[in-house]
Amino acid sequence: MSVNQQAYIHLQNELSEKDITLIAVSKTKPVADILELYHLGHRDFGENYVQELTDKATHLPDDIRWHFIGHLQRNKVKYILPFVHLIHSIDSLKLLLEIEKQAAKIDRKVSVLLQIYIAGEETKFGLNEEELNELIDCIQKNPLQHVQIKGMMGMASFTKDNVIVEKEFIFLRTLFEKYKTITIQGVAFDTLSMGMSSDYSIAIQHGSNMVRVGSLLFGERNYAE
Repeated sequence: MSVNQQAYIHLQNELSEKDITLIAVSKTKPVADILELYHLGHRDFGENYVQELTDKATHLPDDIRWHFIGHLQRNKVKYILPFVHLIHSIDSLKLLLEIEKQAAKIDRKVSVLLQIYIAGEETKFGLNEEELNELIDCIQKNPLQHVQIKGMMGMASFTKDNVIVEKEFIFLRTLFEKYKTITIQGVAFDTLSMGMSSDYSIAIQHGSNMVRVGSLLFGERNYAE
């Protein structure tokens, strides 16, 4: 079997007890693997690429909750909006406003998370604190009608130094707590998405209520496929 069912059951039981949502990161994995987890009762799956997500969505059950977790280009927003459950990767005001515009066209309310830059790596995306402030100021003056900001997402540095990872998660949790009290139309913080296969335990210790796990469930990815 291509899915580690034992690892899934153990992880899901652990997270369910703590009321934490597990996103099974299925990027580059075949439909058959997703169906294997689906038949175990799992419904939340995360994808990084628009084309791959739209292809899989047409071949899989309608009750799957698709999470877009990769970098999203503005010109591709319209392709996933009709069915995406949650977009984790709002890393600019321009992207947020494009989603508002495209969601209005199909008269749909779309849930999103603000991706915050917390790692010391140039390869990662996200809003810094100044950009976050500017975004909040903008939507305070021009309230969102078709987007609901549900919280924040962050990716820690890819390192075995847990002190660094912990520091980055603490920073994100602090920002989350600061902004979750604001009262603006289109903003209702209840989700802090941080933690992946290698660091989800640390993320949970620091308040994460949504983790994105791939390799523990599906094994390492083959990007050459």
